[in-house]
Amino acid sequence: MNFAIIGAGMAGLACADALHEAGHCAALFDKGRGPGGRMSTRRMSTPLGEASFDHGAQYFTARDPRFRRLVDGWCGADIAAPWPAAGGDTWVGVPGMNAIIRHMASVHEVRWGHLVTGMVRKEGSWWLMDKAGESGPFDAVILAIPAEQAAAILSLHDFAMARIALQARSQPCWTSMFVFDQPIDGIPPVVRNQGSVAWAARNSAKPGRSGPEAWVVQASPVWSADHLEEPQEQISALLCAAFAEATACDIPEPLVAASHRWRFALSAGTGDGALWNPSIALGVCGDWLLGPRIECAWSSGRMLGDCCVGAVKQAVSA
Repeated sequence: MNFAIIGAGMAGLACADALHEAGHCAALFDKGRGPGGRMSTRRMSTPLGEASFDHGAQYFTARDPRFRRLVDGWCGADIAAPWPAAGGDTWVGVPGMNAIIRHMASVHEVRWGHLVTGMVRKEGSWWLMDKAGESGPFDAVILAIPAEQAAAILSLHDFAMARIALQARSQPCWTSMFVFDQPIDGIPPVVRNQGSVAWAARNSAKPGRSGPEAWVVQASPVWSADHLEEPQEQISALLCAAFAEATACDIPEPLVAASHRWRFALSAGTGDGALWNPSIALGVCGDWLLGPRIECAWSSGRMLGDCCVGAVKQAVSA
């Protein structure tokens, strides 16, 4: 079968892996300019050289045996490494979190910078629409995008799945990135849940990183929601002050500061795992169907891919 997958993050790529292993074709469409999504790594020029920041997901776990085998392979290929500073069984991509997505995407047909604005089913096939026109036909479509984005599309094709997506509201997260001219003494490499700071990490101390003293500071969901529409420059100043308060240290003026707003950062998970409508060949996967972890995104995508493969086999044997 010929599948279209909207979203080339962890869930979409895990689904594509399962389909590819079973001999099916999958084309992935992603609005991003390149691999990453919430596993993005941003690089910035500074007076002290280039700095990099994992400004989305900070690490991932590998508790599922199948996912752990995959992670062990990434580790052997030097694109993942354990990061004990964040706790037990925590891993990061090397030299950035996006190395994992880049590696997974390399074996698939991914169309980056491709924003799908709608889709239509005609004569038993699916067609995707964007500003350039239509793409298709496809035998099936998989949505591997945040719940809020999926709900808008699902409402036109499967109201039951749309209702599930509407109930899975994501929490936002403001992330600030700072470069300092020297190491900040007296602060552990990871700071958690201190006032309005949900997380702060010395990004430059992660495995495989280099460059100047670089910190990622992420605000709590409540703080992020309260400041959701404020300009990035103001957010950077506020979170730098919150970082100083959270660590009880005199934080110097950063050489470089930038902020990024993740509107759809965290979801508690609906417990559904993955969704599949065999009558119209439409499926949905993503961490919001399981829980707010990278491993959950992989599990959801793999679950849906295996479901699709099983459905095809059943239809052929019927």
